[in-house]
Amino acid sequence: MVHYATSNVTPQQTKKEVSVSLRVLQRKSPCNFLVFGLGLDSLMWTALNHGGRTVFLEEDKSWIDQITKQLPSLESYHVAYNTKVTEADELMEVGKREDCKAVVDPRESRCELALKGFPSEVYDIDWDLIMVDAPTGYHDGAPGRMSAIYTAGLMARNREEGETDVFVHDVDRVVEDKFSKAFLCEGYLIEQEGRIRHFTIPSHRARSGRPFCP
Repeated sequence: MVHYATSNVTPQQTKKEVSVSLRVLQRKSPCNFLVFGLGLDSLMWTALNHGGRTVFLEEDKSWIDQITKQLPSLESYHVAYNTKVTEADELMEVGKREDCKAVVDPRESRCELALKGFPSEVYDIDWDLIMVDAPTGYHDGAPGRMSAIYTAGLMARNREEGETDVFVHDVDRVVEDKFSKAFLCEGYLIEQEGRIRHFTIPSHRARSGRPFCP
């Protein structure tokens, strides 16, 4: 916290937006926290989950090198995305297929939206919190968060038991708005504060026959 109190850098989320996930971390920490995106707020997330495991997935390898030189204690992995924001409408239609409603390990999914290139341990951990604040999605040539949002929801449903709190930032944008409602489900929406949306998704493995969305 001292790092942020003495820094002139503006964090990616507002104080009110951060407070949404902070309340959950205060209840669940130490826990397993997966963050899509490595940023100037990453040390804060790690500190708020003191004693837990916080892992960051980042698309820009040079950015990882830059941040980890300053903050070598952060656990981060480089990941690649093969989508573009311009494909969002097409991928939304893909997501309506039955293959995309099957609750399985993302590595075994037949859905084109499932991300399969993460380190194996990312798939093997039951995540208590997942924050989707990446990849880049603010211009047409960017990867967009279509697959990240879908995969976060799939991981949450595929956990052994219990529930996962999933947060999506930048829901003022079309992709984040539509994909979070479709694949994290409006029925699982707990709250929205500013540009962040909070969903609580129960394990679908713990209760067979549960519909993809309530």
